[in-house]
Amino acid sequence: MIRHPRKNRPLRILHCHKMVGGNSTYMARAERAAGADSRVVALNVLPFYDDTFLADVTVLSRMSDSILKREWQRLRLLWMACTWADVVHLSFGYSIFPLEWKFLAPRRGLASRLYAIYSKLLGIWDLRILKALGKKMFVPYQGDAALQGDYCRKHFDVYFTTEDDAFSLANDAARRRKIAVFDRYAAGIYSLNPDLMHVLPPRAKFIPYGHVELSDWKLVPMRTEGPIRIGHAPSNRAAKGTHHILAAVEKLKAEGLNFEFVLIENVLRGDARKLYETLDLVVDQVLAGWYGGLATEFMAMGRPAIAYIREGDLKFLPPEMARELPVISAGPGEITHVLRQWITTDRETLREKGLECRRFMEKYHDPNRIAQIWLADYLGSLQN
Repeated sequence: MIRHPRKNRPLRILHCHKMVGGNSTYMARAERAAGADSRVVALNVLPFYDDTFLADVTVLSRMSDSILKREWQRLRLLWMACTWADVVHLSFGYSIFPLEWKFLAPRRGLASRLYAIYSKLLGIWDLRILKALGKKMFVPYQGDAALQGDYCRKHFDVYFTTEDDAFSLANDAARRRKIAVFDRYAAGIYSLNPDLMHVLPPRAKFIPYGHVELSDWKLVPMRTEGPIRIGHAPSNRAAKGTHHILAAVEKLKAEGLNFEFVLIENVLRGDARKLYETLDLVVDQVLAGWYGGLATEFMAMGRPAIAYIREGDLKFLPPEMARELPVISAGPGEITHVLRQWITTDRETLREKGLECRRFMEKYHDPNRIAQIWLADYLGSLQN
């Protein structure tokens, strides 16, 4: 049992309040399995959010609720963090109070302006209160939570950020301000994507995704008949570089190569999983520089995955993990060649690559292993 170092009870961990890809859900399960009392609480859940990621999650509010209900539930969450939790995980770089309300969108209308003033008044008082009470805060970033367009455009040859509202100079500056605030108050900062390490404080620690419970994702035997079947399931076409992938598929079809391509969109996660099991190879993305949740789920089934891997980001990984990385790298300029290569390979090579991917998942993405790292950090912060 994981106990509080100074209190005669299990360590209490609160994951809140932004749900992204199920990472909080599965990490809390792993922490409970290790003997901690770990809970996940969500605010303002989007109506289309996949319920499979909300298992074991206490949903306090949804976007369809009235603003008064949502703000009341925000206060309830802060009360729980103050009175119950020892450790507070502020997932995706979201504080409990709206640190900078909707900085990714222009503020229009009287209601929006009033809410912006309300958010400004709340400021960072939740972080101040939690720190004053001795709560240890940890902030895990993933996806584009800390990503800054100006940095990408200056330092990377391949990237998906554009100079639109999401990655304008003003919003890049807002992200930097939020990161600086968390750097003052958080006991630990994590990055689940190595590219974010470029813009996070030097003390940030890279931690692999922990959202795949490997006991739920068994090896699926590789198909032995029919043409190779390739899949792509973009959550965001622009970010995943879908147009590059579709162009490569059309070019290879025009060359007369024998293969099938399956584009999976607007499908519930449970139904999508059934489709995954019929595929031989998946293309995750060709722009972002790292692999995402789709690739990890696919690799857990013993299937190879293609994603653009930015070589310069591998320095943030443990050296052994970087050496053993089995993801097939392909950027927008290489995706046609890489697909051609794997379409024409034999099934045994595909099978061996898939088994390599499964072993990698077991070694580096097992939530139970990752939970041990997090728990050690929690206990270390409480002993300081």
